[in-house]
Amino acid sequence: MKELKEFTIPFVGLKIGEHWFEFTIEKPFFEHFEYNEFNDAGVKLNVLLVKKATLLEFTLYYKGTVNVNCDVSNEPYDQKIDGQYRFVVKFGEDNNLEDEDLLVLPYGSHEVNIQQFVYESIILAVPIKKVHPGIEDGTLKSDILDKLEELRPKAKNENPEGDQIDPRWNELKKLLTDK
Repeated sequence: MKELKEFTIPFVGLKIGEHWFEFTIEKPFFEHFEYNEFNDAGVKLNVLLVKKATLLEFTLYYKGTVNVNCDVSNEPYDQKIDGQYRFVVKFGEDNNLEDEDLLVLPYGSHEVNIQQFVYESIILAVPIKKVHPGIEDGTLKSDILDKLEELRPKAKNENPEGDQIDPRWNELKKLLTDK
């Protein structure tokens, strides 16, 4: 995958210590990864780079909203996301693929691209089940919710027609309890 240049951080000229970088993440960033679950995105990203003599420590702080479709009603809404992610960059010949919080760069590297870490941390900050806040507090009105309520299974003792239950069913239910 092609690297986005704005997420490439040159660390060679930086002094040992803390360095801050700011980014704004929008929908084109996710389109670059061919991720189409977001209708829109507006996330502020602050990156803390702590440069040490033999390694680099990154902490990503992100906060904002992504517009997603509700899993229940399919209505779009803004899902707030907020979090942080830490990873370490080491230098060496061995490419360690077992630890997702460790990136090994070859000796002589002068820059690091953090786009994959940014992408994964934001995607994982979105809840697995996306439910519109209007569904939880009962303020959302939609045809889909009305139809779901209409088709909702009735309780065991609820008989919507008010008809008498066939007495043969009661005899069959006794078989389940007579063990």
